Amino acid sequence: MQVAIVHDWLVTDAGAEKVLKELVELYPDADIFSLVDFLNSKQRDTILKGKKANTSFIQKLPFAKSHFRNYLPLFPIAIESFQLQKYDLVISSSWAVAKGVKTNRSQIHICYCYTPIRYAWDLYDEYTANLWQPKKMIVQKTLKYIREWDLKTLDRVDYFIACSHYVAKRIEKTYAIKDVDVIYPPVDTQCFTFHRKKEEFYLSASRLVPYKKTKLIVQAFNQMPDKKLVVIGGGEEYNEIKRIANENVSVLGYQEREVLIDFMQRAKGFVYAAIEDFGIAPIEALSCGTPVIALNKGGTKETINSTNGVLFETQTIESIIDAIVKFEKKKFDNLKISQNVEFYNPQRFKDEIKQFIKKKFLPKECNAS
Repeated sequence: MQVAIVHDWLVTDAGAEKVLKELVELYPDADIFSLVDFLNSKQRDTILKGKKANTSFIQKLPFAKSHFRNYLPLFPIAIESFQLQKYDLVISSSWAVAKGVKTNRSQIHICYCYTPIRYAWDLYDEYTANLWQPKKMIVQKTLKYIREWDLKTLDRVDYFIACSHYVAKRIEKTYAIKDVDVIYPPVDTQCFTFHRKKEEFYLSASRLVPYKKTKLIVQAFNQMPDKKLVVIGGGEEYNEIKRIANENVSVLGYQEREVLIDFMQRAKGFVYAAIEDFGIAPIEALSCGTPVIALNKGGTKETINSTNGVLFETQTIESIIDAIVKFEKKKFDNLKISQNVEFYNPQRFKDEIKQFIKKKFLPKECNAS
């Protein structure tokens, strides 16, 4: 069986790349395709086992390394340019356009979907609200084209797998597809290990981009000067968050994985305010025995409960402050918290993917013979 794995783009080691890493381990001989591949050597070794992806023409366009997203109108053409006819199985790892690769009837295409294209569908208004004309008009027309293309390419996917029940519902609503299977993504529970002794600080770690709402968390802690917060992550909001942070908030920027694990193990609580498709970082914190304060929406609603943290209802400063007050009145069994998330380990993910493919692939093979 010849396998192709198609990933939207390779520029960092984030949640989707943790899934890709396990897919590459599951199918080590698979060929990898991506719009662009700008991984550094360490990321390449970690995610792709040293491999390089087959890339599209966008890889060679001017300023692609730093501004490839500006070529969004070309993404559909670029993803359709991949020649995948020789592969029996195509697995797309998709939050944007990877699901739109061209396949034929003799192939099986399974899409592991993190979300339908977020900025073209459910976050369309948020992405376009503050744009000035004429840029706003151009972006709106581009996203209309992307939505139309997205719907036209649905029949190229034989089976969708959602990364959470929250995403499964979004797929069903956006694409009118029923009974979407759910396989939770892998979490490295072998590295994010239990640490009993907790210290008097909270941690928030994510990319510092608007929808993660880290700025909101910092503003909440600015109003709680007796409580310490450590913020780890880099991104477009880093300078703004660094500027507004009071003395009780330490903004460390991007940190290596070992440093992140150390802080997650020692923090008394992990604070997360984003509406996530799944939310790997909160599970990493739980694996360290660190309870989580998170939003009661999206993927975190499926994984955080009264035994391992506190959920708050709205993305507001007041709601976060109230959650911290409730958190400090509770007692948690940190060891049990860590043990209960062992389920999310990478081997479980690979076993479930393998079983899904076996169930879907073999009947088609039998029919063909």
